[in-house]
Amino acid sequence: MNPLHFAGAGLGFRRELIPALKAHIPDVIDFFEIAPENWIDLGGLPGRGLRSFTERYPFVCHGLSLSIGSPAPLDEVLLHKIRQFLDQHQIPLYTEHLSYCSDDGHLYDLLPIPFTEEAVKYVAARIRRAQDILQRRIAMENASFYVHAPIAEMSEIDFIRAVLTEADCDLHLDVNNVYVNSINHAYDPIEFIRAMPTERIVYMHMAGHYREAEDLIIDSHGADVINPVWSLLEETYRIHGVAPTLLERDFNIPPLNELVCEVERIALIQTRHTHASHACTP
Repeated sequence: MNPLHFAGAGLGFRRELIPALKAHIPDVIDFFEIAPENWIDLGGLPGRGLRSFTERYPFVCHGLSLSIGSPAPLDEVLLHKIRQFLDQHQIPLYTEHLSYCSDDGHLYDLLPIPFTEEAVKYVAARIRRAQDILQRRIAMENASFYVHAPIAEMSEIDFIRAVLTEADCDLHLDVNNVYVNSINHAYDPIEFIRAMPTERIVYMHMAGHYREAEDLIIDSHGADVINPVWSLLEETYRIHGVAPTLLERDFNIPPLNELVCEVERIALIQTRHTHASHACTP
């Protein structure tokens, strides 16, 4: 069951945007997303300022540093803090990357987990433990990566599906990450999208990227979404139906009115596919 009690198009909540959002929140923005690590221990005026938004608008939390595939012990202290934060702000969904970013320390990048049966069981056990602590189902995001892990017994598709089943968790489907990986690792993005389990998809991301070369894309979240990724979102909705979808923009953040144009495009595509779905219903 989808844990979200809202739908529509969202925008990443960035400090650079707060003055404009305080002045006016465009109607097209249905919800916001924040990284809990950036806000958990923040009190005073910034903390109260966030509360003024979470009291009025739905929020989702998308984690940065849980490092679910790491060989290091699961950060249960962080998870308890995240649970308190989610409860405090009544945030229904927490998502994280299906990757790892730490060992003895943080590695400052998202690294691919080996696609093996052993890794499936290891990662799934950590997800189940995280869900126990958070007292919520969580959603794992398909991650972008640039080199394959040294060991692979299965495809990325089979690995993701196996983890979701073994952990009994949900899927945060990042459409741009599918496109990025399809270029970097030469596969069909529509085939990948089609293979994802519809019943587990609760949330989606759209973002821009940087093209380093014809066969190398960097998942930067620092540029406008390109037309092939918009087309892939259309196909994703056609295959799986519409889910709450957020525009990520983490760098080179333009004025709010420019970002709103892309949020409006998400909403327009959602409306088109929602109407099409209703038209097909007897």
